[in-house]
Amino acid sequence: ISETNHSMVTEFIFLGLSNSQELQISLFVFFFVFYVGIVLGNLVIVITVAFDSHLHSPVYFLLANLSLIDLCLSSVTAPKMTADFFSKRKVISFKGCLGQIFFLHFFGGGELVILIAMAFDRYVAICKPLHYTTIMCGNVCVGIVAAAWGIGFLHSVSQLAFAVNLPFCGPNEMDSFYCDLPRVIKLACTDTYRLDIMVIANSGVLTVCSFVLLIISYTIILVTIQHHPSDRSSKALSTLTAHITVVLLFFGPCIFIYAWPFPIEALDKFLAVFYSVVTPLLNPIIYTLRNKDMRAAMRRLRKRTMNCRIKS
Repeated sequence: ISETNHSMVTEFIFLGLSNSQELQISLFVFFFVFYVGIVLGNLVIVITVAFDSHLHSPVYFLLANLSLIDLCLSSVTAPKMTADFFSKRKVISFKGCLGQIFFLHFFGGGELVILIAMAFDRYVAICKPLHYTTIMCGNVCVGIVAAAWGIGFLHSVSQLAFAVNLPFCGPNEMDSFYCDLPRVIKLACTDTYRLDIMVIANSGVLTVCSFVLLIISYTIILVTIQHHPSDRSSKALSTLTAHITVVLLFFGPCIFIYAWPFPIEALDKFLAVFYSVVTPLLNPIIYTLRNKDMRAAMRRLRKRTMNCRIKS
């Protein structure tokens, strides 16, 4: 019996994505390939930015941190989900469930701040280019990343506070493949209407407000580019397109999961898969394929690695 929340439930059972054994094998292959791609793709970005001096600038520093957070965020759910495809009984302990909730919101909150910071970086670079080096100095970038991890921690603690003292006396089956607050609340042996409202007010409002702020920021930047065209406009527009795509991929599922008051189980499950597995893989693809500097840096890193192998 858990002494933390005085409940009889000590574990939760995931219903998973499918009951078909044949389909689960196909899903295992699909998600395993995706997760390997997430790990390799995001690690390549982090290593490339760290070891290539041409990329030692604020925008790539923030990009490396975004990739690191994406890697961590997908690792909260993807490994267990992949392993569970071979389990007849998909079980997670109560403490493990709370751990998933904590780290999901920890990394999710951090990614939200990093995306806002990347929008601010592009705003300063395009709208105030003469003051860019002063505003986006090294200390500011380090402070932004520290704030991202700090805000992520505070957000996750606030989410965990909702769930840790809830009474759970059964049922303990969850129609999902990972633990998150909206799903866990539904299993509590108490009236959860107020808690549902608090989740929407906490995660939902935060997500929607951040999304609106980002859309306004990118609209201002696009208007500025249109009114003040230059030789760098096409490159700036290409970078902005990548940023806006990533923002839509991240915030779209989050808004439906946390802010939409009329959840649809099948849609929520699809969006959860998209948010935790697909988006972290698309981010490095978007940033590497659409960015000439990143592609050039990766070629330099590959040549350097090959030269080291030849010399050894």
